[in-house]
Amino acid sequence: MRRANAQLQSDRRAEILAAAQRCFVRSGFHGASMQDICAEAGMSPGNLYRYFPSKEALIAGIAERDRAEVGQQFASADLSQGVFAVLEGMAHHHFAVRPSEQVLLCTEVMAEARRNPEIARISNGFDADVRKWLTDLLRNAAARGDIPEDVDFDGVVTMLMVIADGVWWRRALDPDFDPEAILPVFMNITRHMLRSRPRSVPAPNCPTAAKECDE
Repeated sequence: MRRANAQLQSDRRAEILAAAQRCFVRSGFHGASMQDICAEAGMSPGNLYRYFPSKEALIAGIAERDRAEVGQQFASADLSQGVFAVLEGMAHHHFAVRPSEQVLLCTEVMAEARRNPEIARISNGFDADVRKWLTDLLRNAAARGDIPEDVDFDGVVTMLMVIADGVWWRRALDPDFDPEAILPVFMNITRHMLRSRPRSVPAPNCPTAAKECDE
């Protein structure tokens, strides 16, 4: 009986989060009221507040739901097919397959994070998890010999996340944007970044070189 009740509560939470997501996408974080979310979920305010006391709590619940999904994708990544195949599969899923509603919600949360410290905390926590998962994936790939060990992992992961954010913003803003079309370009950039770190060239110190620099 307890297991059935726990499943009912879990299902109800999922329904509320889905309703909140639709409201946030339709009206924005500020435009969507808790009353709107109650109506969308088909429940009374008192019942909804038992699950989520605020809009920030709803965003936290959505983030945790998505974190579990993304974490499972990284946990099940099969590096035996090669790290570039894994990255391409992930990019295809997150750039092109994920529903537009999720993309629009993500950009809404990123915008709200500039003004709301609690939303910023939630967003930054999610980003930190994704950064760790990506870094671990690349380091494991380097240990397998797929990529050089002297890659600038922090720099590459930062740029991969910047590109992903940009793709989602473009999807949110441009109805004609085709994420499938940029996947080959993204993979070319990724392969280039995952080469070994370029060696720095020492500055010339001979008198002739110094004279030329002065000129």
